[in-house]
Amino acid sequence: MGVFNKLGQAFGSSKEINIEDYMNSVEMEDVDMMHEPADMYIKPVSITSEEEVKPIEEEIAKKNIILLDITELNKRPNTRNNVVTELKRYVESLNGDIGQIDATRVLITPSKVKIIKRKRPPQR
Repeated sequence: MGVFNKLGQAFGSSKEINIEDYMNSVEMEDVDMMHEPADMYIKPVSITSEEEVKPIEEEIAKKNIILLDITELNKRPNTRNNVVTELKRYVESLNGDIGQIDATRVLITPSKVKIIKRKRPPQR
């Protein structure tokens, strides 16, 4: 019998708790028990359609950095171009930045965070 089951019984609950299901639940989505809240987060996001642009814009407005996976959109170049163009307009209106990392990933930053887009040799 697990610790959570014993605690549940101690508090009068006989329902078994699956800790993996609980930790992956929606109510635990924004809980970080190991660290204090941060000013901004880096959030990996996969996008599959134009309908998913709005939630990404909301994250950027919250000052979060988005690591966008566009693998699925690469199968539909017109949709990919529309999504990237829309996100670029939005990000630039907030004085943020957007840059392609490789063929499947795009980095999107909020205001006052800029991406150095050209590769430079390391300085000594």
